Amino acid sequence: MLKRVFGEGFRAFFLAAALWGMISGIIWLIALIAQMSGDGLSLSGPSMAPHLWHGHEMIFGYGTAAIGGFFLTAVPNWTGSPAVRERFIALAVGAWLAARVALWFSGFVPLIFVSLIDLAFVPILALRILMQLLKRPKPQNMIFLLFLLALFIANLLVHLDWHDKLPGGAGDGLRMGLLALCGMIAVLGGRVTPAFTRNAMNRAGLAETRFPATTPRLDKASMVLAVALPWAAVWTNLAAPVAALLALVQGARLVGWRGRWTLDKPILWSLHLGQGMLVIGLTLWALAKWGLGDEIAAMHFLGVGAVGVMTLAVMSRATLGHTGRPLHAPGPIAWGYVMMAVAAIARWLGGGGGMDGDYYYTLLFLTGGLWVLAFALFLFSLAGALTQPRPPRAPVPPVPDERPAGKSSKA
Repeated sequence: MLKRVFGEGFRAFFLAAALWGMISGIIWLIALIAQMSGDGLSLSGPSMAPHLWHGHEMIFGYGTAAIGGFFLTAVPNWTGSPAVRERFIALAVGAWLAARVALWFSGFVPLIFVSLIDLAFVPILALRILMQLLKRPKPQNMIFLLFLLALFIANLLVHLDWHDKLPGGAGDGLRMGLLALCGMIAVLGGRVTPAFTRNAMNRAGLAETRFPATTPRLDKASMVLAVALPWAAVWTNLAAPVAALLALVQGARLVGWRGRWTLDKPILWSLHLGQGMLVIGLTLWALAKWGLGDEIAAMHFLGVGAVGVMTLAVMSRATLGHTGRPLHAPGPIAWGYVMMAVAAIARWLGGGGGMDGDYYYTLLFLTGGLWVLAFALFLFSLAGALTQPRPPRAPVPPVPDERPAGKSSKA
């Protein structure tokens, strides 16, 4: 089974992402219980504050595993390259897992070793992607290296703060890392959401006039703004305008993607939902930067709503498609999409969305519980697909011989 799991990037990394999303969520719930009870209990292993460990592991733990599985599967298809070899996938997963262990035991290990281990994964992934993209370099694909560079620098800022070399760097790094993930979601979601919807409409026999509409100018504007977003958030004063413009452009694109037609198809409406949560989250974050709302609450809306929903949707769609299974989301997965969206709303309400402070912990526990349950449902439904062989293809029926009776088969 291990050979099979490490044989394709999406299998190993989607399993790792779902497991870590669930485990780290449980750890955070335990920390919240301790905080609420006033016991003063803290995470005994990590040397950083619990909330910083939590934010780091959601972005650079869960987030990088999800995008790692996607890129190691998609890039060979984009470039016509051979599939990534088992040995490299095992190496990459090992680097990612070593970072999780090092961060957890950072209170007992020299911090310089922790940083070197944790910072290694994204360059390993980026180098592999670069080698494949150079075989068929296209600007629309090469830009993902800019997102990976932003993720690396964001993580570096966090570690520099932990080394007391850059006070405040952790906050900037977490913000930059989250927005790098959101930028990738805007670009990738802008490709796969209308494309998958169009393919489904085509299979259903609909006329092309009903297919999702795309506007090249909006597509290019979205790509430029998405690339600029994580850099603008840290290095310029243009963070709020860039986020607001990206929300406006992405919202205009989303309107034309025929989301209403997908309402009875969870494997599709989940993609539209993820893009919708991105638009709302970017709007909330821009408003918060302008002093209208709580920035931390808006960032959680982006992290849970946009990143959580979209990665869950893409992981389930890719798992079904690449393991030769019907493209129909199992019932539990569909509920998982809904739970993730509700979790984002609950977290925003609990962190500055207008609810009374007495409900703060209740809403935080609701958020964490729904997050954990969504990944539990993903694993319950698709762990078998990620670990078992592809089902055998249905035999193709022979073409009937329509030659008139008595005729020879020779010309």
